[in-house]
Amino acid sequence: MEGSIALDKLASGQALAILREVQKDVVGKDMAIVKVLMVIVARGHILLEDMPGVGKTTLALAFSKALALDYKRMQFNPDVMPSDITGFSVYDRTGGVLEFKPGAILCNLFLADEINRASSRTQAALLEAMEEGSVTVDGVTHRIPEPFVVIATQNPTGASGTQLLPDSQLDRFMVRFSLGYPAPADELEMLRRKHGSQPVEPVQQVAEGADILRMRQEVRQVYVSDEIYDYVIRLINATRQHPLIGQGGSPRASIAVAQLAQAAAWLQGRDFVIPQDVGVLFSDAVSHRLLLNQQGKAQGVTSRQLAQEILEQTPAPKLR
Repeated sequence: MEGSIALDKLASGQALAILREVQKDVVGKDMAIVKVLMVIVARGHILLEDMPGVGKTTLALAFSKALALDYKRMQFNPDVMPSDITGFSVYDRTGGVLEFKPGAILCNLFLADEINRASSRTQAALLEAMEEGSVTVDGVTHRIPEPFVVIATQNPTGASGTQLLPDSQLDRFMVRFSLGYPAPADELEMLRRKHGSQPVEPVQQVAEGADILRMRQEVRQVYVSDEIYDYVIRLINATRQHPLIGQGGSPRASIAVAQLAQAAAWLQGRDFVIPQDVGVLFSDAVSHRLLLNQQGKAQGVTSRQLAQEILEQTPAPKLR
């Protein structure tokens, strides 16, 4: 079964401090906050597919403040050029050399707002930087500072003026999920914070980039047994053999699921992965990589429903 992690179950004091700070700006989305932190420490990137105004930008900005990360946001549209992402060179008459002007991507936390409204060339420039961790301009490679995280957003309902991401580029995102509308009680709290007489306490820095790099190293050291690896492979193979799925999860999906399981274990204070850790973000890590066949489309099911079905029907190992 797909699981979740409650904030009061987090074993890492610093991780809990980060999430508590983000909660000051993001109301009622505790699991979404946990998911973002899991992806950050698992060395991945995030695609938020949601309607406007539900707090995607607020979520990214709150994390940048709590982690003291160099944050940049770009509103994607057809006018955005690849050089706006990667940077460009300008001839310096004084020195007689080309001077590099860094693009928006050279930061720690980059918010690509409405990525599906940019041209395919601009999308490719962003996703190449995500994969390589660097940009190359005029034959010179420039490393993107670590830690580096991309949070991209797209509106799933508005198709006018959009350029859908190819499946191979969707595969670059470790997870895809939605924030959704807030519950009425949470929306009431948001209104009180925005219009109340008492100002909301601002998000404070409780960590920095070096702490994230340390956390990532600790996550990498979480032990994954062969039984867990076999479980992950069986889950991904099930997506490839499902009668309603034309294209299943790639090997990159297997890697993502395993890394996220390590992050789930680490957040809960364990130095080893158990089967429940695999299920925490399985659907978020796999559903956007699946393509339904004609039979699946005709039945009206979603890739997320099928991913959840596979998780529920695949036997989990019993660890010794």
